[in-house]
Amino acid sequence: MFGQKQSSRVAIDDAAPPAAESATVTALAPKPAEPAPARAQAPESSETLVRSDLFKLIRNGVFGAMNASAAVGKTREQMKPGVEQLVLEVAERERLNVTLSEQGQIVGELLNDMFGLGPIEPLLADETITDVLVNGPDQVYVERHGRLELTQCKFRDNAHVINVAQRIAAGVGRRVDESSPMVDARLADGSRVNVVLPPLAIHGASISIRKFSKRNITLHRMAQQGNMSQAMANVLKLASTCRLNVIVSGGTGSGKTTLLNALSHFIGLGERTVTIEDAAELQLVQPHVVSLETRPENAEGLGAVTQRDLVRNALRMRPDRIILGETRGAEAFDVLQAMNTGHDGSMTTIHANTPRDGITRLESMVMMANGNLPLLSIRRQIASAVHLIVQIERMRDGMRRVTRITELVGMEGDVIITQDLFTFRYDASAYSEEVKGTYESAAVRPAFAQRAAYYGLESALLEAMTP
Repeated sequence: MFGQKQSSRVAIDDAAPPAAESATVTALAPKPAEPAPARAQAPESSETLVRSDLFKLIRNGVFGAMNASAAVGKTREQMKPGVEQLVLEVAERERLNVTLSEQGQIVGELLNDMFGLGPIEPLLADETITDVLVNGPDQVYVERHGRLELTQCKFRDNAHVINVAQRIAAGVGRRVDESSPMVDARLADGSRVNVVLPPLAIHGASISIRKFSKRNITLHRMAQQGNMSQAMANVLKLASTCRLNVIVSGGTGSGKTTLLNALSHFIGLGERTVTIEDAAELQLVQPHVVSLETRPENAEGLGAVTQRDLVRNALRMRPDRIILGETRGAEAFDVLQAMNTGHDGSMTTIHANTPRDGITRLESMVMMANGNLPLLSIRRQIASAVHLIVQIERMRDGMRRVTRITELVGMEGDVIITQDLFTFRYDASAYSEEVKGTYESAAVRPAFAQRAAYYGLESALLEAMTP
């Protein structure tokens, strides 16, 4: 996990005496229903001490006795026996009554703060969790099976949250502080992170983590899970194999990147692919992949490298395909140019609620980059560059579903003509917690059937379209 890959030097620097640094550790021990009778004579119950004073006292003692130079370069597992011994020594010296379970919990939390992300480290290890959302020190939500849940995890204070955020940013060579209060970063395992600090975040520092999926999601697996029908999976597989230019459209958290990853599995092993992202998330399995990542401006406001810069540079790198993690600005013009100049099979995602909205957003973003281009010219570029728009949606039951596969078939006057190949029909008569519906095929001959014939796949395409 992320904690094992962090430098011990960073961990020891964070382990400075508490008077010299903002708090970096919080107690996560659950509060029992009532104190144990054997300790009733103490002014505070042991449970209260474990949560506050006891943990703080042991932490101060451990960090005060730790040999920082001897710890440099060591891993979490190498440090664990020494930390356990120090916890015992501090407890004996201060005459603290600590049980084995309390000792194990304190050691784990100390190691999480030294090598990991403090209180949220256990959440990152939970494979059922897809998002971790920190809203200040006292509120940590997670998304599990498409639904948000409030956890019992808490940071000690806002300085502790900021300390963790700065450690994440430093891990990928970025900075986040009062002068630069927003940053996009990633963890060592590929999880995507967004950080917003005060004064922009009014109620304390915010950390939003989209976890890296360790499961290899494929179109076949998505069909098995009900995210799409098997016929839709077959058509998308053929679309990727036939080098169609595909846009995945959907809202935030709808599964666009996951679907993009699944589509990328059908890129040929002999093709050179260049990926461009703000924070690297794509998990391409091909051997010939060049991954590029944007860079924010420095403290002087210089040195920024945008997605548009990277797209332009990618055209000089002899790519067969260009995959842009998300199109949301002026780079849309360059992406369309790439799709129109021999880089067939390129893919990207866009935030839109319907395929038609996605086309409108593309028009707007191209006009942002080139305001002097007439709208008709922009629409002609879109109609000739984009072959397929795949709409995905996270529904109220938490399930992500591909709701529409739409093909761009050309222009009629100044209007882009589209046809739906597949549609998800919601069954309003069967309202329940789980969304009911069916995936329907339009049973039409796709406009890219001739292209499929060029790849020897026309019969497979027509068979997939047959209801």
